[in-house]
Formats: sequence, C-alpha cells, structure tokens
Amino acid sequence: MEIADLPLPGQLAAIYIERGIRELYPPQAACVEAGLFSGKNLLIAIPTASGKTLVAEMAMHQQVAKGGKCLYIVPLRALASEKFEEFSGKGLRVGIATGDFDRRDEYLGRNDIIVATSEKVDSLLRNQTPWLSEISLLVLDEVHLIDDPSRGATLEMVITKLRHKNPGMQIIALSATIGNPEALAGWLDAELVESDWRPVDLREGVFFLDSIQFADNTIRQIERRSKYEDLDLVLDTVAEGGQCLVFVSSRKNAEAFAKRAASGLKLANPILAGYADRIRSNATTDMGRALAACVAAGAAFHHAGLAREERQSVEQGFREGHIKVIASTPTLAAGLNLPARRVIVRDYLRFNAGEGMVPIPVREYRQMAGRAGRPRLDPYGEAILIAKSEEMVDELFDCYIEAPPEDVRSRCADEAVLCTHILSLIATGFARERDEVKGFMDGTFYAHQGENPLALNRVIDRVLDFLLEVEMVTDVGGWLEATDYGSLVSRLYIDPGSAELIVTVMTGQKDYTDVGLLHLLCSTPDMPTLYVRRNDIHLLDRFLTEHLDELWLEIPWNAGEEFERSLKTALLLADWVNETGEDLICERYNVGPGDIHGMVESVTWLVHAARRLAGLFAPHLVRPIEEMELRVQHGVRRELLQLISLRGIGRVRARRLFNNGIDSIDVLRAAGPEKVGKILGMGIAARIFEQLEGGSEEIKEPAETQSTLSRFR
Repeated sequence: MEIADLPLPGQLAAIYIERGIRELYPPQAACVEAGLFSGKNLLIAIPTASGKTLVAEMAMHQQVAKGGKCLYIVPLRALASEKFEEFSGKGLRVGIATGDFDRRDEYLGRNDIIVATSEKVDSLLRNQTPWLSEISLLVLDEVHLIDDPSRGATLEMVITKLRHKNPGMQIIALSATIGNPEALAGWLDAELVESDWRPVDLREGVFFLDSIQFADNTIRQIERRSKYEDLDLVLDTVAEGGQCLVFVSSRKNAEAFAKRAASGLKLANPILAGYADRIRSNATTDMGRALAACVAAGAAFHHAGLAREERQSVEQGFREGHIKVIASTPTLAAGLNLPARRVIVRDYLRFNAGEGMVPIPVREYRQMAGRAGRPRLDPYGEAILIAKSEEMVDELFDCYIEAPPEDVRSRCADEAVLCTHILSLIATGFARERDEVKGFMDGTFYAHQGENPLALNRVIDRVLDFLLEVEMVTDVGGWLEATDYGSLVSRLYIDPGSAELIVTVMTGQKDYTDVGLLHLLCSTPDMPTLYVRRNDIHLLDRFLTEHLDELWLEIPWNAGEEFERSLKTALLLADWVNETGEDLICERYNVGPGDIHGMVESVTWLVHAARRLAGLFAPHLVRPIEEMELRVQHGVRRELLQLISLRGIGRVRARRLFNNGIDSIDVLRAAGPEKVGKILGMGIAARIFEQLEGGSEEIKEPAETQSTLSRFR
C-alpha cells in the first residue's frame, strides 16, 4: 500500500516520501484496511519497530484535517518528550503536558495534537479543562500498562471518563506485549489488528557454553575473547559492527557490567572523549565520574539513579552509534526507543520485597527483546538469554521465548486506588449518587472482564463511607457532593488518605519544624520512600536521640520498616534543603543524583499540596510551608530565598553571593555588576542586572504549581 494513495494531507505525505517512507509495512496496511481512516476504534497489537506510531500519526493528521483534535496518552514523561519531538515540525500544532497537577492548562487547547501522561490527563479531567470535550481521537500508547500496579487504574479510569465524555471519539490503542488482546479490544469496541511481522528479523536464543542455540535450532559459536560469557557476547556484536543492550537486575549490576565492558572494548576516539568530558564536567558524584570513564571507552550504564543530563548524554551517544553497549535495568526497555543489534537478557530473576528473587514476567522479556534490530541499519536483531546450566536452556525457551505474554487485568478493585478516583467522579460531576458511581464503574475494563461485581460494590461502599466520614463528600438525601476540602484534594491530585493525614496532623500542630513537615509528607501514601539498609540504622537512631521533639508524628509502638523508610527519606530531604552537597547526600544515603531529584520532585508537589490544605485548616502554617516549597524546589536554606528568586541563580551561586556579604536583592543591586561579576563571572552578572533593570516582572514568584510526582516520570 503506497503512501501516495492514502487519504493524507499533502504536506504529511510529502514529508514521509522525502524521508524514504513510500510504502506501508504489512501491519500498517492492515490497520488502514481495518478502518483507520473511517473512524473505527482499533487495538493494534504488533511488534516493536513495526510502525505503530506512524499509524497513529497518520490517523491524527486525518482527524485534524476534518476539524478534529487529538490526545496522545503515554505512560512516562520521557516517552512524552520523545513523541512530542517526533510529531512536531509536520504542519500541525503539537503540545505536551506532563506536570503541574492542579492546573486547567486551557492554552493546550490551541494545539491540534496534545501529548500527555495518563496522570496529567486525569488531573485535567479533575480540573474540568474545557478542551477535553473536543477530543475526537484518543491514542493510547503502551495500553497493556492498564495492568500496571501503580498507574493501571488511572489509565483505565481516564479511558472510561473520556469515553463517557466524548461518546463519538475514535480510539486507537497500541501495544506490543499483550496476552489477551481480544478482551481489551472487546472493552474498547475496537477492531483487533494483530501481526508478528517485523521490519528486521528477530532471532531469539539461549547462550550456554560459548554457543547460542536459536529457536529455529541453528547454533552460533561465540569466540572466547574474555573470561566472562556476557562480555564475550558484547565483544562479538561490536566486532561485527553492531551495538548491544544488556539488561541486568539492579543498578549495581549495571554499573559493574559497564565497567567490565569498558575494559574489554577499550575504544578511544574524540567523539567518545567529548561525551565523557561533558558528563565529567557536570558530575557531582562518584557515579557520574565512573560513567564518564566508561563512556570514554565506548560503554555506559543507564538507570534511574543517574542525573537526567547524564541519561540524555548516554542515550544520544548510543543513538548516534558511538557508545557500543549500555548495561541497564529494565526501565530502559519500556521508556525509550533505543534499538540495538543484540539484546542480552542476562538477569531474568529480580528481587521483590517479601518474595526474594522471582522470575521477570514474559511481558517484560518481550519489551526487552523488542529492542533488538535497528530498522534500516541492522540485517537482523538478536535477543539472547544466558543460561546458567544445561537444564536451564530448555527452561528459558519454555518460560520466555516460546511463552505468550501474560493477560492484562484491571487494577480498579484496589480500595486505596479507587478512593482517589471515586472522589474525583463526585467532585467533577460524573456521578452524584451511589448508584451512579456504581453505574460509572460498569463502563470499566474491570466490569467488562466479568470480575466479581458484588466485591466491587462493597469496595465502593467502604470508600464512600470513608469520604463521608472525613467530610470530603456530603450526602443530602442520597445526593453526593464534594465539599471544598474534597474538591481541593481532587484538584491537587493527591490520595485522600494523604490529605487526611496531612490535615489531621497540621491542625494539631502549634509549632513549625522543617523535619516535622518533611517526615509527615514522607509518611503519606503518595510519597515514594528509600530502602533502609543495615548501615542506615545508626543514622536514624542518632537522629531520634537528638531531634525526636522535632517530629510531628508520634513513633508508633510497632514501628518497623515503613517508619524507618519515611524517616530516612525525610532526613535526605532535610539535608537537601540545608544545602548539603549532592556527593555527600549520595554517599550518606546510598543513592544516585537521579534519586535525589526524584525525591525532590515528589515532595515538592506534596509541600505545595500541604500549603493549599493549610490555607483551609491551619493558616498559621501557611507562611513557613510556603517558604519550604521554595526551599525544597531549589535546595537552599531560608536565608537564600530572596537571591534564588532571580533567574540564573541557583543554590550554589546564591550561597557564593551570601558568603560574600550579598544577602538580598537590595544589597545585590547596590553591589553593582563589577563586584557581582568578580564573584559569579561577568556574563552571569550582566544577565542578573538585566533582570533587575527590567523590573519586578522579571523576578520569579513562588509558583502555584510545581513538578510532578517522580513515580510518573
């Protein structure tokens, strides 16, 4: 099927043809035949790299040409940025929305295509953003994540709300790894398009004793080049001109393998040196410096502990073909389009709290294997599992290579998860009576799957009773309505359980303390917390001995891991706002820069929520919490708040100015550009004084909205 023969806007067709896309892949042609351009709902279950995004893009352009508006939902912020870049520059207005959970973002409605995370769309629905009623095409990327324990219920409720709001809306759902596509297609009233076709052949096999046994029973011998089997596989790939992705079970393993690969590759060229210098110049920790050393030799590691800039440098270097191997935790497989000649799944067991080492799901293996083979660059792709024994060879074939991905199931029956969504249904007017709440849930995937309706009804009743008890909802003659408190909690996009804990504690608190607030927020269901290791116990005990009276929450008599984790996280954040260096924080708490910034992003939103709640219930705490909102955002002590209000002045420069006697904007202005230039550099000083001369509108004000929760990155 030729691009030129399709009902596409001429500009888009010309762009495709200019880029060498003249003919559709077979699965893409099947989508057209199934009704892509006639408004039919489609569930497209085809392999990674077989052109799902292009199918969605063609449909979106055709919808816009007819006067429609399109919403493209992704699970991760990194993926949103990737799709935003991909869709831009092709004749349509493209917007992106990933953060700031209590905004209507009405300006986004001026765009033809809006790319957003499911959590952001949920928050826009809660804030009753008007342009959502104009959506004529909804694209659901990675729709199998409706089964995800942390975000699945949100995605399911967003889909259900949008279908309720826009009954004539076309839906295109995309997935490469779904075991029961018929069930999901049935719920979405969608035509199912399935295919195993790939633009690059995928060969799957198991490596044992210097040879790969492939699924077609062919054998490939691997030359012994080192004393490590996994490294031999990498060196073999690079010797043939390919690149490798190596998936391991932990950050520690990723870093260790990257160092080993670097010593085996020993590549050296100016381009790699440039990447290494860029990483090294911005590195504040040993982890960053170790990464730079690996990159200089052609290897890298990739995980959430790295700073964002470090991850971006690694991704760019790999895409451009200079970095030859990345060792990564499985998050890389789900979040970014980084294909490679050979994918090595070295670790297929992963530690789960309370369970020990457990096998990874088939769906996760499929996500990894799907990265094998770069279209138009590789003649084939290989996905290789490494067996530890001869008996394991057949087992790995049975459990992964020849096994179908798991069925997806609804996550909507979880009481803690459902509480926030039922509150939003009432606050936004989707449901006004108990029966209406239950009736709305009849439109969910949970109900479609034929799960126990009586069990769901009991959960709904318990949730409604809780919301009534804490006065987030009122019931007058069977008519349900959100109170000011409930409406605010819904708009703030926090768990009602978090809000109730925050309000209960704040209203009984006379005096403010930094660690009291931080520990309270770290004890809420919304806050991800750090693992506690044996070496951490001394740190926690010492703090409790010296600062127990600063905590707002009483230590429970049965205090265990949950309390220890919340306290450790609070202490890390307290160090951050007291300007402890990143390198020391990383060493003290055994974390990476990415972890620090993840914690900061999460707690920034919760501090913002606490400030808004304090405005209703604890006005005496509003001012110090408002200050903490800025302090945690910038990582500064209270005395630097004036200085960091200027663009270009962060925690390091503000402290440098303060230590040189410049402690306010007035003193800064009086000091003049020459003195400030000696402290910060003349270029920076010039930009600062341009702001001062431009007036107060150039100075940052305390923001009404902050970053998103880190678990949604």
